[in-house]
Amino acid sequence: VVCPLHLFRGESGGDAVGVFYEKVTALTGDQPPVVMSHKGLHFVHVRQGGLYWVATTTADSSPFTIIEFLNRLSALVKDYCGSLSEKSVQMNFALIYELLDEAVDYGYIQTTSSDVLKNFIQTEAVSSRPFSLFDLSNVGLFGAETQQSKVAPSSAATRPIQSSREQSDLRKSEIFVDVIERMSVVIGSNGMLMKADVEGEIRVKCYLPNCSEMRIGLNEEFSIGKSQLRGYGAAVRVDEVSFHQMVRLDEFDSHRILRLCPSQGEQMVMQYQLSDDLPSAPPFRLFPTIERDSGGRLLMYLKLRCDLPPKSLSQELSSPDQSAELKPQSRAVVWKIPRFTGGMQLSALFKLEVPGLSSASLLEVGPVGLSFELPKLTATGLQIRFLRLSPVQPGPSQRWVRYVTHSDSYTIRI
Repeated sequence: VVCPLHLFRGESGGDAVGVFYEKVTALTGDQPPVVMSHKGLHFVHVRQGGLYWVATTTADSSPFTIIEFLNRLSALVKDYCGSLSEKSVQMNFALIYELLDEAVDYGYIQTTSSDVLKNFIQTEAVSSRPFSLFDLSNVGLFGAETQQSKVAPSSAATRPIQSSREQSDLRKSEIFVDVIERMSVVIGSNGMLMKADVEGEIRVKCYLPNCSEMRIGLNEEFSIGKSQLRGYGAAVRVDEVSFHQMVRLDEFDSHRILRLCPSQGEQMVMQYQLSDDLPSAPPFRLFPTIERDSGGRLLMYLKLRCDLPPKSLSQELSSPDQSAELKPQSRAVVWKIPRFTGGMQLSALFKLEVPGLSSASLLEVGPVGLSFELPKLTATGLQIRFLRLSPVQPGPSQRWVRYVTHSDSYTIRI
């Protein structure tokens, strides 16, 4: 998706899409620079839903303003289309063009509020099936197909916020609250925990036609910093917290309650961070053995253990079949484990033909990187005590709370 602001203002012409594509494909790295220039034309982009969202300008515009606009635009498209993917963009091209036409006027940003735009948008969204929850390139849960069908139906959280009257009558009023955490962990070769950081966020997606106020209750023991431990139970502590500007905090200090008036669509309510002080052991441990056999081959024996309680992981994951693949370009072995329950231990033996393998070469093996997703679990222990709406919604309505923790960077040195 390319938003050429310079064309809206009539500053210059040219094939901006083709130039950006050539510059991205010409780079050898995985991630191109956020800001790039070509003959006086500046490209600013973000990646959301596996897509490039690009704005171009010839003026000395603030890149931070453009990045914020692109993030809000992608969230707006996600609200109106139901999910972010190449397929949904293709199927809803007319709707996205109408959104962009209302959000930007002559190259100047007007509004990205879904409440304001719903009065002007006439095009109906065409729903597409969302991609899997295990696609870790997608940061948000809304728009992903969850495996927790007993907790929250995935199809409900991926529908457009604006639909026809006939469709609206058949669907319940629903609100989703997702607690999402990302772990960054480094474990030394001796098994000692060297780094453990958690970044979390609380997201709300609202399908309620009218909601004057919502109250979200967190753990009573929720503490910010080591000097503010509170409650009688096990403390749920974080180092830093930031809130969306719409959140009212008059009951937060005394009762750990967040008050807000959500608009239709997806909103970030709270972000928090915890550094180097996990309340429990890391979820996975690796026990490697690296040696050379008599035939000169490299032997890697890996034993992976899940240290979570057996009931902490969902039992409704995909097929338990494992697979392994050698990727010569990255000089790595990829071991895929679709299903791994708590308290379980798996092992694998890899035999590789490595030309010129020596004893010193064994020291170059590693590290091991893990990518995983844990539904129904938070690493910090943060929980939603209650979710209350005021006034009480007429007719049938549903309130869903979901938890997920996934790896941002989980490295084990061997």
